[in-house]
Amino acid sequence: MTRNTDYRSLLTTLSHHGIQVFLFAAIVATPFSQNIAGESRRTAIVRAIESQRDAVVNIHGQKMVAENDKHDSSELRRVNGMGTGVVIDSRGYIVTNYHVVEGVRRIEVTLASGKTTVATLSSHDPRTDLAIIKVDVRDPLPQISIGTSDDLLIGETVLALGNAYGYEHTVTRGIISALHRAVEVSRTQRYDDLIQTDASINPGNSGGPLLNVDGEMIGINVAMRAGAQGIGFAIPVDRVLQVVSELLSVERVDKTWHGIVARKGDHSNPRGAIVESVQKKSPAEAIGVKAGDVILRIGAYEVSNQLDIERSLLGLNVETSIPLTVARGSGEEQIDLYLADLGTEKITLEDRCWQEVGVRLSPVSSDRVQKVQSRYRGGLVVEAVRDDGPAADQGIRKGDILVGLHVWETISPENVTFVLDKSQEENIGPLKFYVLRGRETLFGHLTRDTIRR
Repeated sequence: MTRNTDYRSLLTTLSHHGIQVFLFAAIVATPFSQNIAGESRRTAIVRAIESQRDAVVNIHGQKMVAENDKHDSSELRRVNGMGTGVVIDSRGYIVTNYHVVEGVRRIEVTLASGKTTVATLSSHDPRTDLAIIKVDVRDPLPQISIGTSDDLLIGETVLALGNAYGYEHTVTRGIISALHRAVEVSRTQRYDDLIQTDASINPGNSGGPLLNVDGEMIGINVAMRAGAQGIGFAIPVDRVLQVVSELLSVERVDKTWHGIVARKGDHSNPRGAIVESVQKKSPAEAIGVKAGDVILRIGAYEVSNQLDIERSLLGLNVETSIPLTVARGSGEEQIDLYLADLGTEKITLEDRCWQEVGVRLSPVSSDRVQKVQSRYRGGLVVEAVRDDGPAADQGIRKGDILVGLHVWETISPENVTFVLDKSQEENIGPLKFYVLRGRETLFGHLTRDTIRR
């Protein structure tokens, strides 16, 4: 209103001096009217895409794939792969689907600026099909805005953004069609608790964000239903945060340790991350961090979830302290946190089997095994099975006897350690396992849970 009044006053003054003002009026009015029209078209959807577009990258690379699902007998062929990634840390850390970068020797990433650079695979979790890649950058990258998936509404508008069929930064719109979908895409890959959407998800969209109309990422697009229209799926962002917090943890990246296990705030504590537990003999325990504390800030980082904790501590030297601000009662307290060298923490084989495979094992005599099946020299009896672990997913039960893993027999706990180390070093995919149940030998394919718990 003020600008319009100023123009009218100026035009009146010119008119009093006998100056023709019609052309001038047309000139000054046009940009103003265009601005009004432009703002009327800048809907919530437009603003959502504008605010997050620069945090989305395009991924390209070549890989060798089998002609069909029977890898042992199929010939390999070279294919051009494509996908999408989301910047979750301005220092160049990007989350995508593991299947986008699996087997790709040279991962090429095109940033929103148009610059193409090479990324390295930092860490991955085949079980959830998530991976972190890293690009080297001089200037901080725009970072995605993260929402929540615990309050999603069936029918609410969502947006998919990604490298569909190689068309970079393609935007599609739809609604949430359903929640908690289970989808099996192959004999070795199954997804649970997915968001179903009718926003078009095409080859190349994998790893890209599913956004709400506020421009917050609520999921990572992961799959589409072949032969169907309007059936796509995304991993809920709360699950993504849980996995990525582990993949980007200082334990994995820097081999350091803090000992804080936290969850995002709730309605009663909307600020900060709530400490669920503190690991024994950890740096956090040493400075008095307790379950129930609410972590508000670490250094310059505002904290709202476990991922923020990990990001704030990445690259911190073990001799360097960083201020930790916690809310206790009605006040706030600031304490200095030092990280410890992870090399001082020794994990037992028992704990490792529980974390990575989801079982507790104990040796069983060779006589007991050979009475059931004479061809086996021994094995390890399953004493317990973790409900949410890889072993449980494959139907392994308490009382089963593990007699083989991949191409090696499992007579002693050290055999299991060897296989786990080998699979990590050589990036071996799902491990074939053999268990005795009664007199019957059963087998399946076990995807290690590479996440520390």
